[in-house]
Amino acid sequence: MLIVADTKDWTWTIERSCPECGFDAGAVPAGDIGDAVLRLTEPWQQVLRRRDVADRPDPQVWSPLEYGAHIRDVCQIFAVRLRQLLTEDDARFTNWDQDATAEQSRYAEQDPLVVAGDIRSAAESLAVAYRGVPDRAWGRKGLRSNGSEFTVLTLGQYLLHDLAHHLVDVRAVPGTAAAH
Repeated sequence: MLIVADTKDWTWTIERSCPECGFDAGAVPAGDIGDAVLRLTEPWQQVLRRRDVADRPDPQVWSPLEYGAHIRDVCQIFAVRLRQLLTEDDARFTNWDQDATAEQSRYAEQDPLVVAGDIRSAAESLAVAYRGVPDRAWGRKGLRSNGSEFTVLTLGQYLLHDLAHHLVDVRAVPGTAAAH
């Protein structure tokens, strides 16, 4: 069964704490983003070893395996977007249809241990990239395909909320997130 697409605009999570997961992305300082990427992706190493990793808790909610594949792709996409912000004036991000990617890439059929390794590799690369952002570059701007504006800083904060929220979705940390 197909997942119902999440059509919410989550950019507000940069400005205030998320009531579903409790994460306050806007409170994370620039210099902490790289370390936070690693901290928020490390639990996937255990999540993806669960016996029921491929089981959906509900037919219309991703399994932990599917969420894990999404997290891997999030880290890869955000690395591309960070490079764009750092190298292009007024960067424009291409649209990324997460649900189409999940279906086309067959998230549910992927090997959980491969996904775990891919998450670790993608997160380490992304953390290094964020640690290397020059002080003068944190305010560089770009636009998402829907017109939402990001800076290097707010893109990183937005990323961190996504990573934190999905840990709650798969019950890897306490919280109140509704699956989406």
